[in-house]
Amino acid sequence: MDVDRFISMHKPAWDRLAYLSKQGRNGGRNLEPEDLDELVHLYQRVSGHLAHSRVTYRDPALVSRLTTIVADANAAIYSTRASAVSAVRRFVFESFPGSVWRIRRFVLAAAILTLLPGVLVGGWIANSDAALDAAGPEAVRAAYVEEEFADYYSSEPAAQFATGVTFNNIRVAITAFALGIFACVGTAAILVFNGANVGVAGGLFAAVGEQARFWGLILPHGLLEITAVIVAGGAGLRLGWSMIDPGDQTRVAALTNEGRRSVLVVLGLIGAFVVAGLIEGFVTGSPLPTSVRVAVGVSVEAAFLAYIYRFGRSAEAEESLLAGV
Repeated sequence: MDVDRFISMHKPAWDRLAYLSKQGRNGGRNLEPEDLDELVHLYQRVSGHLAHSRVTYRDPALVSRLTTIVADANAAIYSTRASAVSAVRRFVFESFPGSVWRIRRFVLAAAILTLLPGVLVGGWIANSDAALDAAGPEAVRAAYVEEEFADYYSSEPAAQFATGVTFNNIRVAITAFALGIFACVGTAAILVFNGANVGVAGGLFAAVGEQARFWGLILPHGLLEITAVIVAGGAGLRLGWSMIDPGDQTRVAALTNEGRRSVLVVLGLIGAFVVAGLIEGFVTGSPLPTSVRVAVGVSVEAAFLAYIYRFGRSAEAEESLLAGV
């Protein structure tokens, strides 16, 4: 094949690659996913054309042209990949903790809605014979405290158990968030229900003097798990509040805008639920000493709270600075 025919045959691919490379120079923001795939495919193909031209035709103008096209494509692909890494880093250290810090008052309200019913129900069952009897027959309560509660954490292979509880917790968090659309009522109901359930379990253990055993089983994973559900609930309450008090926007606009911001919270919490699930599967039901298991839970919870505090405040300060410019 002579050089003119070679150029004529492959010029459309070269022009297309040059166009995609130009569009991709800003980190790929102007390219759809299928365009990015095409960019990589054409880059590989035209790189072959360049190698072939160097060996077969030795045309300086052609080689120079193809070298420029391939170099531009390489830069565009690198920029796109770097942009993706930058986007992940920005989400982890800015968008997610900043979104949680922004709704901290609603997270506090969610914590009250969760923890207060747990304390009240647990205290009631622990100190009232009538409440204890209402919780179930004595034999059922004894089996729950002595065997069933602890056996649950080793009921399946650790990896399978961790996967199951992780997906279940994510489902609960999404539900708690999504039900906020009903003017906060749905989210509040889920938080109260979850808190009361924990309170029932704690009350049954406390009624027979087994509080230490209960906390030894619930704290390793429960601190982070319950915190994450509370944060998701806070996002749901904030979503519902946008319907109650939309400000100077229409309710639909306020709900849409808040939904876009708050969904970042739920997405970020997936990581927290994965960690809590791994602890629940591999630590809670393990033969490790109680002190070690609890220390794992306390350490992870402290790290999560410090992370939100440190990077959430920084994100808010940066946003305020930019708003004032």
